[in-house]
Amino acid sequence: MQAIILAAGMGRRLGELTRYDTKCMIEVNGIRIIDRLLANLAVARLSRIVLVIGFQGDKLRAYLGNEYCGIPIYYLENPYYAYTNNIYSLFLARHHLASDDTLLLESDIVFEKRILERVLEEPYPDVAVVDRYKSWMDGTMVTVDEKQFIVDFVSKHTFSYEKTSTYFKTVNIYRFSKEFSVGKYVPFLEAYCKCFDNSAYYEQILAVLSLLDKAGLKALPLEGEKWYEIDDMQDLDIAETLFGKKEGLLPGYQKRYGGYWRFPFLLDFAYLVNPHFPTERMLEELKANFDKLLRQYPSGSYVNRRLVAKHWSIPAEAVAVGNGAAELIRKLMELLPGRMGVILPTFEEYLVRDDRIETFLPLGPGYRYTVSDLKTFFEDKGVTSLLLLNPDNPSGNSIPYEDLISLAGWTQERSIRLIVDESFIDFSEGGEETSLIDDKILKEYNHLVVIKSLSKSHGIPGLRLGMTIN
Repeated sequence: MQAIILAAGMGRRLGELTRYDTKCMIEVNGIRIIDRLLANLAVARLSRIVLVIGFQGDKLRAYLGNEYCGIPIYYLENPYYAYTNNIYSLFLARHHLASDDTLLLESDIVFEKRILERVLEEPYPDVAVVDRYKSWMDGTMVTVDEKQFIVDFVSKHTFSYEKTSTYFKTVNIYRFSKEFSVGKYVPFLEAYCKCFDNSAYYEQILAVLSLLDKAGLKALPLEGEKWYEIDDMQDLDIAETLFGKKEGLLPGYQKRYGGYWRFPFLLDFAYLVNPHFPTERMLEELKANFDKLLRQYPSGSYVNRRLVAKHWSIPAEAVAVGNGAAELIRKLMELLPGRMGVILPTFEEYLVRDDRIETFLPLGPGYRYTVSDLKTFFEDKGVTSLLLLNPDNPSGNSIPYEDLISLAGWTQERSIRLIVDESFIDFSEGGEETSLIDDKILKEYNHLVVIKSLSKSHGIPGLRLGMTIN
């Protein structure tokens, strides 16, 4: 068995990273893609490795040399790499393809070694590695029959979102038997390249075969093994997160602040979601109006402030709206002068000004604290503002309404701005009855700022709706 690796492309979408190097020379967490690929190939007993090179091919050849772990490396050059696609690169390697059983790979994929092990373990001789379709995937899709044989190749032109439950994405790792290559693939490859242009992908030949008759190619669906194709900077960033070292995994995910649907194996216990909302009725309304919501500009702050004011019966002038409470929190932290009192543990957004915060860590069971505790601790700390989450997260500590009013009076007497985050109040006993979003309260305590996120109680974090009221 041999391996053929297609590595002629320019990788323009990676910008400066591929200005002087071909794509497979890019590092993912300090290891070049080509080094990862060759290390994975070591699990196979290969007679040779055939590399089709093009852009910066001499540098790749000089880097790898003529053998890897005792396996000879042969190079084929695609001189027309700038305006041909990988179908032409494989056409140049057709004689090699017809000479032996072949592992066919593209040079821009990072994947777990276990994937190749499964390919080699598969008893059927002609295999395409595929993965169940996920929302961020593009490129060639396939459909399979009940025996996992590929029956159709789905191009971008025939792709339908209504059929995604039936789609698998090709991973660009194939195993072709010599018989398949000689009897089916190579003859059609030669005919296609002679009759049509060379800007297509080699999978087009498999699509033609599937149209005429079943291509005889069996899908090998992944079972959670990791892989990623690197076409641009975002792909590289995701790949570095997926294949990061154990000690760097947590920071790699945390810096994303969401978007974890790209990592379906990940269980997120950090971000707060509401499994009961939004209601089906609300989802139906959003779907029914999606076209105009997407195509038209939304109302500005003037209208949104008045909608908030109408709901809570407060003056619109007291309201500021933002893309989620987090945006408003960061801006508030930047604008407030002096030192701020913060109760730990708390959200990172509240710690961005760590050189100007005074932290109070409750030492009682469950991080519980009272208004009396806060008054005692912050009495002589010289803070100009005090931040309180009520109910608190993650402790769940909740301060009764009467004690909140007492704290509002205490801070007002000392010219300390009181900021109360009520984003979790709908989940507390009493709910809105304990809220400080009340016109009378806001007028009496004009140093008070109330923050509220609609993401938690309404289950709409993706819509980014938050407000401050003063």
